[in-house]
Formats: sequence, C-alpha cells, structure tokens
Amino acid sequence: MAKKKNEILEWVKAIVIAVLVVVVIRYFLFAPIVVDGYSMAPTLNTQDRMIVDKFNYKISDPDRFDIIVFHAPEGKDYIKRIIGLPGDKVEYNDDTLYVNGKAYPEPYLDEYKKQLTDGGPLTESFTLMDITNSDTVPKGHLFVMGDNRRASKDSRYIGYVSFDKMVGKTKLVYWPINRFRLVE
Repeated sequence: MAKKKNEILEWVKAIVIAVLVVVVIRYFLFAPIVVDGYSMAPTLNTQDRMIVDKFNYKISDPDRFDIIVFHAPEGKDYIKRIIGLPGDKVEYNDDTLYVNGKAYPEPYLDEYKKQLTDGGPLTESFTLMDITNSDTVPKGHLFVMGDNRRASKDSRYIGYVSFDKMVGKTKLVYWPINRFRLVE
C-alpha cells in the first residue's frame, strides 16, 4: 500500500513539474501565434502558425526588418516588419525605402512587386511628417509595416508601436508543415 502511494505521489510530482515547465516556457519564453489576414503576404499567409520569441528583446534591441508581434490599439495582436527604429527618418519615394536618407533594398518584396499588373507602386510615397506629427521615430517606439503594403493596417494608420506593446520577435513558421521554414 505504501509503495502504491509513493508511486502515485511521484506521478503527481512529475505532472506538476511538467505543467510548471510548460507554463514558464509559454508565458515567458515562447508562444504560438496564428497569422490572421493577408497584411504580411506573400511572406506569411493567413493561418500560418508561428512561434514568437518573447525573450529576445529582453536581452537585445530590435533590428530593422525583424518581424514582430505586438498588441495593437484594437486589442488584437498584429504581425508586422520593423522599418524604422527610434530616431530614424523614414520615407518612401518611387517604391523605394529610404531611412535617414539612405536607400534600403527590401528583397522580401521583390517577388510581390513582380506580381503587380496595374503598373502602380506596391508602397505609395510618403514621409513620416505626412502621416505623423514628427519627422523621426520617437524614442522607445518603432515604425512597422506589413509586407502587403496595399492591404496592411500598420504604422501608417495606427501610429508608432511602443516597445512596451511588443510581444516578441517571430521568424519560425511551423504549420502548415509544407511551409515549415525560417522567415527573413
């Protein structure tokens, strides 16, 4: 009888420890997310499932072109690409990204631009002053955009993203299995 109680107690301890490990990983390190919508197409498709790294930005700063998940004003989580970092002057002219006056290639958009058949740009021309009350990205904030520039509710519409609204960085698509990959 005592042996059976010990065995049950060991199983209970193992299950409790396993649940605690899962909770710590899920809430502090990594979380799954489902892409909802087409704002990051063709890089990400709606219903792609990804892993969000919640820990990375606790030990390092975000980089330009990282794909992040953040809490949007509507109470939803959005997935977008970082275009402007604090202090950056961001503008688009003739479908080309300029940051602090320097042109930046966006190879992740090349395939999408080839698919456009209407002759118009993927990204309409703008400066930060055109869409915000400042000409630089404020300290503690990011300027983000979706890769599907014509159909993305991003910083051009919702404003800058505060660092404290970031959930984390994402680059691993794990489902559907035929799209399993690291996204750049």
